[in-house]
Amino acid sequence: MLRFLVTSLLLTGVLASCAPAQQGSRMVTVTPMLIKVSGAAARGATVTVQGRYLGGPTTGQVRLGADEDGKGGYVFPASAVRSWTDSEIVLTIPADAPVGGSWLFVEVAGKQSTGLPYSVQQ
Repeated sequence: MLRFLVTSLLLTGVLASCAPAQQGSRMVTVTPMLIKVSGAAARGATVTVQGRYLGGPTTGQVRLGADEDGKGGYVFPASAVRSWTDSEIVLTIPADAPVGGSWLFVEVAGKQSTGLPYSVQQ
């Protein structure tokens, strides 16, 4: 029994020493990836963005109306965010959002996601 306990403690120590060191701030090390966005909607409606590594509202922003490279466009204000997790963002489309088809991107800690086409209806 003592032998099992010592072996378990040694193995735990070895595994812990291999783990990356925790830092005071969480840094994004992977590129955010968009998987799905809800259908076209009008201003005032809700849009849901699903993906991976989406960070959170304090480190990220959602851009609409950007070109295919994610440049330019309209940044959703923080007040438009209803909820934001690492895998899903729910937003209300503001009254001043651009109408028409364009691209939607998420940027987290300076890293830009893959883009998805999205359209705001009249």
